[in-house]
Amino acid sequence: MRIRSLATILVFLFLLSMTLTAHSGTTSIEAQVSTPLGALGGCSQEFAEHRVQHGTNGLYVREYAGTEPPVILMHGFPDNLHLYDRIVPYLCGRHFVLFDFLGWGRSDKPKAYSYTFDDQKAQLDAVIQQLALQQPLLVAHDASGPAAINWALDHSQETGGLVLLNTFYHLTPSLSAPEAIAIFGDLLELRTAPVVSPTSPWSFKRLSQAIANDPQMFRWLYFWQVGSFFRDDGVRERFLPRLYTQFAQKPSTIPAFVELNHDLGNSIQANTKRAPELAAFDGPVRIIFGASDPYLNAELAQDFHNVFPTSDLFLLSTARHYVQMDEPAQVAHLILTANTR
Repeated sequence: MRIRSLATILVFLFLLSMTLTAHSGTTSIEAQVSTPLGALGGCSQEFAEHRVQHGTNGLYVREYAGTEPPVILMHGFPDNLHLYDRIVPYLCGRHFVLFDFLGWGRSDKPKAYSYTFDDQKAQLDAVIQQLALQQPLLVAHDASGPAAINWALDHSQETGGLVLLNTFYHLTPSLSAPEAIAIFGDLLELRTAPVVSPTSPWSFKRLSQAIANDPQMFRWLYFWQVGSFFRDDGVRERFLPRLYTQFAQKPSTIPAFVELNHDLGNSIQANTKRAPELAAFDGPVRIIFGASDPYLNAELAQDFHNVFPTSDLFLLSTARHYVQMDEPAQVAHLILTANTR
């Protein structure tokens, strides 16, 4: 492999010198980087663009050539593949793939489409099959967690491994949705049902639809909620408008966001029934959470660590929900060093 730049050497040497207190078994790992590496740059790398077909619709995919096994980086909501922009330079030399789910980013945004979590798993499968990706390492963040985990459960021996970044799957006491997601996902009944069975279930459907129909109100809510996912002001100012653009464009991502939220409660309940299967998954699992995320938090990371017998856990103490934005060099390093089959 040829050395691309002096900056690459500096990044490599710095990553080698990072002190990570690592333990096997069920001991959590606290990992920190005190110096931001974004200023050091990294190598630039060209990518191939694909249109992966899922039914009559097309998924926008970027593929970077490199060493195997391939890494698939998946976004949640409300974002797209640009969520990994700060990580890309540090993955240089590895075969990796990023894509936008249908309704998001540069993928097709069909009208009256069934935007569900099960369909996102099918979209992931389409990317894997049509690009002939062997033993992929699935990197899931936020709402892509169910797709990645369920695909891995259904294709255990075909999965190179799992990397979970501030994501969710099943109902646990530690699971706490962001306020905007709680409204659009109508999660109040899901949280209160174990305490009391209401005769007339409360619903935020009318409120969420009113917000979705008002561009100014939706933009305010987006910037308020998603803005809190970033730790650093400079990164927030650069990437928050970039992630929001898909909602302001025509066709907009808003319908996909609304419909996927409507499926959220059903998905979590269905995954809760599958939760016992997690203990039987024997592939490598690495859990990397921003510990300062008040929603998908450190306790939830520990819950994942407890149910996946082959997992290791890294908590990045000052990183928030967008852990890959707050600590891109460290998260990239942990992805590249994750065990695979």
